[in-house]
Amino acid sequence: MVDPPWESEGVHLDAEHETEARAIAAEIAEIASSGRVLPGSILERRTRCGRANCACHADPPKLHGPYWQWTRKVANKTVGRWLSAEQREDYAVWVDNDRRMRELLGRLEALGIAKLEADERSRSPHASS
Repeated sequence: MVDPPWESEGVHLDAEHETEARAIAAEIAEIASSGRVLPGSILERRTRCGRANCACHADPPKLHGPYWQWTRKVANKTVGRWLSAEQREDYAVWVDNDRRMRELLGRLEALGIAKLEADERSRSPHASS
């Protein structure tokens, strides 16, 4: 039987790190299996209109809204889409799930970095720093 590509023969996590990695992986799998992941942010927007005598131009102004906008980055540019209040309520959890997945991935990466930095083979005179 061939080991999966993510398996490594030479390097193994200690028991504490393996336990943490398994807990992180279980949470990631739970979120991923829901299929409810949406990158970006949902923002509340309030605006002024073009009518000069509207309350949105008063002092203090009474702005129109709230209006809800989902934004994300595509090809390094911010793109957005307007949402209804009902959509905002429904998709806010999806955005939270995306943030949680990124946080969990960061924790897994930190385990890998800690393992590499603790590897005695990195201490040889020929290892780059």
